Amino acid sequence: MKKRKILLDCDPGHDDAIAIMLAGRHPGLELMGITVEAGNQTLEKTGRNALNVVQYLDLDVEVALGSSRPLVRELQIAEDIHGESGLDGFEFPDLERDFSDKHAVTFLIDILRQSEEKITIVTTGPMTNVALAMRLEPKIIENIEEVVLMGGSYGYGNVSPAAEFNILVDPEAAHIVFTSGLKVSMMGLDVTRKVLALPSVVKRMEAIGNKASRMFADLMNAFNENQRKVYGFEGGPLHDPVTIAYLVAPDMLTMKHVHCDIDLSHGVSYGRTNCDVFDYLKQEKNAYVATDIDAERFWELIEQGLKRYDDLE
Repeated sequence: MKKRKILLDCDPGHDDAIAIMLAGRHPGLELMGITVEAGNQTLEKTGRNALNVVQYLDLDVEVALGSSRPLVRELQIAEDIHGESGLDGFEFPDLERDFSDKHAVTFLIDILRQSEEKITIVTTGPMTNVALAMRLEPKIIENIEEVVLMGGSYGYGNVSPAAEFNILVDPEAAHIVFTSGLKVSMMGLDVTRKVLALPSVVKRMEAIGNKASRMFADLMNAFNENQRKVYGFEGGPLHDPVTIAYLVAPDMLTMKHVHCDIDLSHGVSYGRTNCDVFDYLKQEKNAYVATDIDAERFWELIEQGLKRYDDLE
C-alpha cells in the first residue's frame, strides 16, 4: 500500500493527542511532521503537549513551534475544556525531546517545496500556520493534495451559537485556506458530535492494556469531566481524529460538496462557516463538508490504532 504523506498542524488538546496517536502508526499514512500553534492553550503549552505525546508514543517525527496568536484577533483558549496544561489528566514522563530549529511556517514551506509528491495538510486547530505559509510562499499550494480540517459546522457552534472553536480562534486564517482553490474537506461539529467518548467507550479502550490505551483512558476521563461541566455531555466528542478517519477510510463519512464562506463580520456570527448546503446561491463550490459518520466503525479504527502500540510495553 502506498502511504499518503501528511503534515499535521495542531494545538494539543486531548483530541489532538488522539489524532497524533492514530496518524503516527497507521500503515496508510506517512506523518511528515507536526506543526503547532496556540489554540486550546498558549503556544508554550500546546508545543510541550505535542512533544510529550510524540515522545511517549516513541514516534520518529519532528515537531515545529509556530504561531503564538491569530492573524487579527486576540487569542482565545479553551482552558475550560482542556485544563490548565491543555492536556490535563495524564502524567507524562520527563521531557527529553526538543523542537525543530525551524519555525512551523518555514517547516511547512520547506517540506512542501522539497517533496516530489503532493502532501495532504491536516489541521486540528486554528489554521494560522497554514494560512501564513500560503501567504508567504504561494507556490506551495501547487504541492498540497488536499486540506483536511477539524473545524466549523453547518449547524450550530460550540463557543458561540454560530461558531466552532477552531474557526473562531482565527477566522481570517480559515478564510485564506477556504479561498485557496485547494480541495478543502471539513470535519465539523455535525459529525464529531456523533462520536462521543462515552464511559463504555473509555472502558473498552482501556481494556487494551498498553501504554497508548492508558494515555487514552486517562485523557478521556479528564476531557469528559470538563465536557459534562460545560455542555452536559456524558462523553466528549472526539473531534480531531475524525480527520484521520476520513483519510484512511473515506467511506466511513458522508460528504457534501458546497460553497462555504467564513463570516469575517466581527458581529454575532463571527467565525461561522456559512455552508450553502441547499445550493441556494448557486456559487462555486469550494468545500466538501462531512454530514454523517459511521460511529461504530470510527471506534473500531481508534481501537485498532491503540493496539498498534503494543510493542511499547
